[in-house]
Amino acid sequence: LVNGEVDTNAVQDIMHSMMVINPSVEVYLLDVKGHIITYVAPDKKVKLQDVNLEPVKDFIKREDHRIIKGDDPRNPGQAKVFSAAAIKEGDQIQGYVYVILASEEQTSAMSMLFGSFILKIGVRTVLISVLVAVVLGLLAFLYLTDHLHKVMYTVRRFKEGDLTARANAHGDFAELGETFNEMADQIVGNINQLKSVEKLRRELIANVSHDLRTPLAIMSGYIETLLIKKDLSDADRQRYLKIVHHSSENLSTLIDQLFEYSKLEAHEILPEKEPFQISDLIQDIMMKFSVLAEEKNIQMELDASPHLPMVFADIGLVERAVSNLIDNSIKYGRMNGLVNIKLDSSQDAVSIYVSDDGPGIPEAEQSHIFERYRRGDRTTVGKRGAGLGLAIVKKILEIHNQSIKVFSEAGKGATFIFNLPAYHPA
Repeated sequence: LVNGEVDTNAVQDIMHSMMVINPSVEVYLLDVKGHIITYVAPDKKVKLQDVNLEPVKDFIKREDHRIIKGDDPRNPGQAKVFSAAAIKEGDQIQGYVYVILASEEQTSAMSMLFGSFILKIGVRTVLISVLVAVVLGLLAFLYLTDHLHKVMYTVRRFKEGDLTARANAHGDFAELGETFNEMADQIVGNINQLKSVEKLRRELIANVSHDLRTPLAIMSGYIETLLIKKDLSDADRQRYLKIVHHSSENLSTLIDQLFEYSKLEAHEILPEKEPFQISDLIQDIMMKFSVLAEEKNIQMELDASPHLPMVFADIGLVERAVSNLIDNSIKYGRMNGLVNIKLDSSQDAVSIYVSDDGPGIPEAEQSHIFERYRRGDRTTVGKRGAGLGLAIVKKILEIHNQSIKVFSEAGKGATFIFNLPAYHPA
């Protein structure tokens, strides 16, 4: 101060010296009201003429080092870190030195540096991300191709005849492996089924040839005898003709059974279900077999529970199944024996029992008697048929979604049991 007034030239020199020492500061000289008296700033770009003195006074009073921000004359509305000191003459404050510690140039430079840093970080992040993506993609490609090669190797083994080859794929290829395994299992199953069909075809030819040959040989032999021997008595001639007729009936029965079983096995016969009274049907069947039963003096009896409900099934197919069972019981029943048909009912079904008092079925044979061309090892005289009767029964019940069981003990006959659904009108 000179004569109570500010020597601006001296102040300017001091301010320039300060900025030479530290170019990052801007120096302002304020009066006691905060008005800017003079200053040193780049480009002299000062937009404020007054500075709020509250932060300045607060800064001078405080003894701690807490950062306080004040007005920036070059950037109105922005608070900057500052430093300040009071100018005194005696004990009287005449003004303040106000120093901004972050100039506009420094802020611009910091922004540029910060922007450059962000750019570098961004570029590095992109490069690292691309590199990681390439590495992960390569690893994923190797992983996928490795599993794909394993599946292809398994497929190649299967193609070359190793029918046991199965894929053991994991992860994304698990579904592909499971699909291949299911397909392989189905192919192997079809192959086994074809082998089984071929085996059955050979058995069919062998069994049919044998069963056809027997009645044809009998017929041929007796017809030839009738033609050669002109002096046969009428009684012998009649007896021979009966034998030929009987053999022709057996042959016709055999052929009918073959056609019927073939249609059932090929699912060409579908049940036409209707409600009917099973006891009436069985009585009609027993009448049909009465002559055959009388030949062996076998008594047939029907034991039916009272108030039997009607059954819901194909009456023609059920008649065929029951006829086969009764025919089988008469065939294997002992002379002067008994064939019993029992009917019992529950809430949802009617049970049919067909029993005889023949020699019974060995336990080892019971699981096979429903197979085609399989006769139980039961002793009988004059066996007829090709062993298809019980197989046809089983097929008929299968298309009705039912099953048949047999209970037998050696020397105590056999009992066949199956169910038919009861009819409940809506």
